[in-house]
Amino acid sequence: MTSNKPKRSSYFALVTRQFRRNKLAVFGLLSLLFLVLIALSADFIANDRPLVIKYEDQIHFPVIRGYLVSLGIMHWPAEFRNKKFKKLVEMDEKRAPEDKKIDWALFPIIPFSPNDYDLDYVITPPSFQHWLGTDDTGRDLLSRLIYGTRISLSIGIVAVSIYITIGIILGSLAGYFGGWTDILISRLIELMICLPVLFVIIAIVAYLPQNMYNIMIVIGVTGWAGVARLVRGEFLRLRNIDYVSAAKALGFSTSRIIFRHVLPNALAPVFISATFGVAVAILVESSLSFLGLGVPPNVASWGAILAKARELLPSGWWITTFPGLAIFFTVTVINLVGEGLRDAMDPRLARR
Repeated sequence: MTSNKPKRSSYFALVTRQFRRNKLAVFGLLSLLFLVLIALSADFIANDRPLVIKYEDQIHFPVIRGYLVSLGIMHWPAEFRNKKFKKLVEMDEKRAPEDKKIDWALFPIIPFSPNDYDLDYVITPPSFQHWLGTDDTGRDLLSRLIYGTRISLSIGIVAVSIYITIGIILGSLAGYFGGWTDILISRLIELMICLPVLFVIIAIVAYLPQNMYNIMIVIGVTGWAGVARLVRGEFLRLRNIDYVSAAKALGFSTSRIIFRHVLPNALAPVFISATFGVAVAILVESSLSFLGLGVPPNVASWGAILAKARELLPSGWWITTFPGLAIFFTVTVINLVGEGLRDAMDPRLARR
């Protein structure tokens, strides 16, 4: 006999189905995955090193070898050490056919690195050679935007991971144990919420060396208060539910009850907060770089590009337009994903 009882969908399946109904959220997720793909493959999209080169009847992969060299696994051959591949190819083209050493070379679709200077193309508008134009030192703007995607997403994801971890730990302790533990952590949360976080970040970063790791740590250490408050509220709601009381009666350890039974059911609002947090962290990093307190000048960052473009106004409209659009688009698609998750995880929408 077959049962006519309808199958119950899992919570994950309900959330996924609800999320897929939101077309804007799906567009935001696909766009965000596209940006992540660009960030991961930046060296293969924009680089002044060839992807593949046949030199003296031997095939080399300079981009991949560059990764291995930076990790200390390999070294550059003597013929490539401290040499620009473009100049190497140009010099080889001038040789007689019998003296040529390079049979062929395949460069990326954008054959410019983010710090590849070309003084013959200073502040040039978008053209066939430089699709989005160049800056005041002849650096290709599209290449710098691509590498800026890696910087912005890395800072956003790592910084959010840091403060999500801190917020979950403190919020769990406050919500589960209560008493003096809750009072102390709650006062600390209120103190952090009252502080003007952006000004605190600026004050701290001003005394630290300029690198993106310090920015990640500072944003992570100062942004945990909202997550801790969310987790604390969820723990206060869940700690007296029957399955938690049963776990205590069975003699389970406190850490097992917190991390295996209560925490997984309290993470839904944390995921939503983390999504919006990535967008906020990207904006903070762009603001710091715009003020000259972000990443070092030789690192391609959207905020740093805008800060440099400010000195060139009113000329070079493309240097301000495209980085601004990149920041706007990235923050918008991340917010669309966050709103889609918030709506999909709403139990009232799931029941409907």
